[in-house]
Amino acid sequence: MVAIIDYGAGNIFSVKNALDRLGAESLLTSDKKDIESADSIILPGVGAFPAAMKMLEESGLKDVIITQAKRKPFLGICLGMQLLFEKSFEFEEYDGLGLLKGYVDMIPEKELVIPHMGWNKLEYLNASPLLDGLGEDEYVYFVHSYKAFCPDSEICAYSEYGSRVPALVSDGKTVFGCQFHPEKSGETGLKILKNFAALAK
Repeated sequence: MVAIIDYGAGNIFSVKNALDRLGAESLLTSDKKDIESADSIILPGVGAFPAAMKMLEESGLKDVIITQAKRKPFLGICLGMQLLFEKSFEFEEYDGLGLLKGYVDMIPEKELVIPHMGWNKLEYLNASPLLDGLGEDEYVYFVHSYKAFCPDSEICAYSEYGSRVPALVSDGKTVFGCQFHPEKSGETGLKILKNFAALAK
């Protein structure tokens, strides 16, 4: 069972639909017991970093997320990926979940269109089980104005948008994050979600 955390800041239904299409059993939930008993967890997210973190804190889910992410496969998507880092400078400096090293700040390229929106090629940097079966010309869909600034050792794949944009990150253990939307990235995104769901088996 994949628990999709519903905390008021996620594009939860498109993620659920993608998992349904793959035949992966999943549950939309904000219940701590569901999260604790799940085989793996997905944290979606759209919107602003401080507001999303406040929702997690006020819901009482922050601590259970940190604990469970260290025990079982955990995937943050878009803003959900950004929340995995130590802090963000979106509107104000605000602490994140601290599951990955690094911080989140605005994409610095002033001459480029912000938000970064559209399809970009994945460039591979470090191995990840989520990338199993993918080819050399895989494209995924992004919608974001902020990006992660993190060690290369955490970057499994990136895309170029003026500079390197971490696209798929991991602690090398149980924690993963996609800056792009796998649920909106066609067959490539479905392969990535399928690989994630398979980690719990």
